[in-house]
Amino acid sequence: MVFVVTTALMISYIVLTVILYRQSVTIVEKEIQQEADYICRAIEISGTGYLHQIDEVQENTRITWVDANGDVLYDSAQDQHTLENHRNRPEIMQALKEGSGQDIHKSDAVGKDMYYYARKLSDGTVLRVSKTMDSAGRAALQLLPVMLVLAVVMILAAWLLSVRQVRKLISPINQLDLEHPLEQELYPELKPLLERIESSNREKEAAEAMRKEFSANVSHELKTPLTSISGYAEIMKDGLVRPEDMKNFSERIYNEASRLITLVEDIIKLSRLDEERVELEKEDIDLWELVREVAARLAPQAAKSRIHVEVTGETVYYQGIRQILDEMIYNIVENAIKYNNPDGKVCIWVGSTDQGKKIIVTDNGIGIPKEQQERIFERFYRIDKSHSKERGGTGLGLSIVKHGAILHGAQVHVDSEPGKGTKMELVF
Repeated sequence: MVFVVTTALMISYIVLTVILYRQSVTIVEKEIQQEADYICRAIEISGTGYLHQIDEVQENTRITWVDANGDVLYDSAQDQHTLENHRNRPEIMQALKEGSGQDIHKSDAVGKDMYYYARKLSDGTVLRVSKTMDSAGRAALQLLPVMLVLAVVMILAAWLLSVRQVRKLISPINQLDLEHPLEQELYPELKPLLERIESSNREKEAAEAMRKEFSANVSHELKTPLTSISGYAEIMKDGLVRPEDMKNFSERIYNEASRLITLVEDIIKLSRLDEERVELEKEDIDLWELVREVAARLAPQAAKSRIHVEVTGETVYYQGIRQILDEMIYNIVENAIKYNNPDGKVCIWVGSTDQGKKIIVTDNGIGIPKEQQERIFERFYRIDKSHSKERGGTGLGLSIVKHGAILHGAQVHVDSEPGKGTKMELVF
């Protein structure tokens, strides 16, 4: 408001100065032309001797009479003999040529800005009448005190009105219930903000519910192997295990401990991906070669389940974090092996398409029901809960895939049908 008022006042000041100056010029122009006409008529009637008979000339008016050659014959302000030739003065030149002429410039004799009006007489001489006048700068200075007072009053008023208006605008916002923003009536302009607050609240509630569910799931997943380890260890401590069963009990404890370590490692990985605390640098990676390495590592597991793994495609380079990409591909291929049928098949294709660089993993396993396909990326979510322990895994594999894809700006697509298998695509 203060800026707008100040700008408006500055523009007004400049415009008023120009208007006042132009009005001053117009008034002086009319006055001097009337006076020149009066003197010219008097000269025509009484002769040039009239000039020498003028007893009083207004203090700010000067009369000069020059001949056709520009020599000064009479001047009311100075001795004509001391004045230079006026032939080249703009108003004199214009009068000699057109009958009358005018100009505004600073007088060397008087030392002030003057308005000059010249009229050619019937004998070929020129009568010039001039008046002192205020310059544009002087007009601006005369107007300045009024404008300064006006500026102070208006800026103060603008500031007070702004403060009052802002308080009035901010008051309902300060009283806003952030927990239920849409239940209050505020300005329509604030509706997008209130909707964003409401959306943020829902997201926080969903995140809080997810955290609680995650904590409960983690507690349950950790408790199961720990209970088993504790139970087997207690039986062994009490000497209730026969020597020939010791190896079996030790193996069970080892398997449960391994499962526990894998679970903790997956939780740590997921936590780092959630918080984007992955400090590894991106590099150019041959996805074809990476897929072959993953398939080779999973070959023993595939052979144990009598699953045939086939890798096809072409060399494709992508700039990413090798460790994260490795884990993403590993988890997808491992799931394709785990949730397959004996003598099943897993096909992995790598290549470039119109949609981007792709890794496609296809299996002919148990498949995923349509209603569960959106939930498979949730933490600890398992499709086949009855056989989940037998198949192994922590239930976090596809969550790691999802967060790894987000980290790389990639997309994950799932196409599956129960009993016919699953196709999972990573699009980079």
